[in-house]
Amino acid sequence: MDYDYLVFIGRFEPFHNGHAAIARAALGRARKLIFLVGCADAPRTIRNPWTVAEREIMARAALEDVADRLLFRPLRDHLYNEAHWLADVQRAVAEVVQADGGVGDARIGLIGQDKDASSYYLREFPQWPLQDVQRTETLSATELRRYLFEAADEDGNGAMRLLQANVPAPVFEMLDAFRRNTPAYTQLVEEYRFIRDYRAGWADAPYPPTFVTADAVVVHSGHVLLVRRRAAPGKGLWALPGGFVQQEESILDSCLRELREETRLKLPLPVLRGSLRGRHVFDHPERSLRGRTITHAFHFDFPSGELPRVRGGDDAEKARWFPVAEALDMGPRLFEDHLHILEFVLGRS
Repeated sequence: MDYDYLVFIGRFEPFHNGHAAIARAALGRARKLIFLVGCADAPRTIRNPWTVAEREIMARAALEDVADRLLFRPLRDHLYNEAHWLADVQRAVAEVVQADGGVGDARIGLIGQDKDASSYYLREFPQWPLQDVQRTETLSATELRRYLFEAADEDGNGAMRLLQANVPAPVFEMLDAFRRNTPAYTQLVEEYRFIRDYRAGWADAPYPPTFVTADAVVVHSGHVLLVRRRAAPGKGLWALPGGFVQQEESILDSCLRELREETRLKLPLPVLRGSLRGRHVFDHPERSLRGRTITHAFHFDFPSGELPRVRGGDDAEKARWFPVAEALDMGPRLFEDHLHILEFVLGRS
């Protein structure tokens, strides 16, 4: 064996034949394979339909004959601080090796496909030699997810046959059961159709549109104000109050309008303006499934006092004050990148 451990970083949504081929190639060169499973602590979306635990089950089922040589670790995204993501990767590998009884001089490498610009991260760990493997002909995970959601249509047999041809047999059984038996699938199909139709509405634009939104991070007496979304996308998830900027208003005015519409917060506008502590732009290209959406988050801070009454309105089913510590632990229940925004604004890495 060339290595004690090879590291395989990915989302595995779903675990397909290409992933299985890389894993088996790795196990031909290393004693054990470490899977770092991305999108941990994130809500179910059409880009991220399965939990880390579910994706681990997929991989173990597909590689059942070598499952005792597989090690798994969740890996969170850090959209606005890549240094934190790199540190998480390094920390996770060190902890896995230590827990496995490995020693400080263990031979560690990285395995993957350096296929395009999205694979840049493979070059960011010079301490681990890269084992670049050839691409296995298979549909991409993005295409497979699309076929899974299109299988909800009246005649989904063709889509399911394409899935069956591109994932290991145990994974296909899991995907088929997910489609037939889980309420999560039904809600994801609703979201898929909303996003598909939303994007189709802009398909004839002369150039890809860029949307601008405003979000309010209102902190009061150690609590942060969140709203529960009434409809897709993100139906039922908690979010920062906010929405799209209208043509005739400034971005701050848009933020204040959305805040009052969605929470019925009764604080006077001069008081809100006077409590403004900061403004930050969040512009990760993939932050929203609806398309390129840049948001401006405004931080309003009230250090002490009784929490004002709030109630849901407009697009918000409910409004509620959450203790800051609780809000920062709500990853799978928060919309889009709102956990990352909260962490950035409230100072937790």
